[in-house]
Amino acid sequence: MKLSYFIPGMDFNAAGKTSAEVKRLLAQLGIDQGTVKRIAIALYEGEMNIAIHGGGGTAEIEFTPNTVNINLRDDGPGIPDIELAMTEGYSTASDEIRNMGFGAGMGLPNMKRNSDEFFIESTVGRGTTVRMVFHLNMQPL
Repeated sequence: MKLSYFIPGMDFNAAGKTSAEVKRLLAQLGIDQGTVKRIAIALYEGEMNIAIHGGGGTAEIEFTPNTVNINLRDDGPGIPDIELAMTEGYSTASDEIRNMGFGAGMGLPNMKRNSDEFFIESTVGRGTTVRMVFHLNMQPL
């Protein structure tokens, strides 16, 4: 099963809806609660990054019997220094975004910490793609 979502830029009412929907679906599928929580956290962080930094983008979630694969893409400004962006606390968010309670510089590190596999590619002026893989521990229904 594969799902696709559009994540609009700077729409904080819409950001988070994808992760909430996927979280409900995973629970219905019988995925263990710890894995559901990790996926929801990582996906939420990705949605917020797309909304804040990427100017909007897409989330594609693919379910296989043993994994959940999440691909996040935006056509934003790209990340000039991925290693620096992966540093906890580093943020390029504006003061306005920080005053709203976002932009603490934990998005990418939280995405990596919560996923079993994490890949990021970015080209300045062309956008960013993040791929996360989560290995499933199924519970009987």
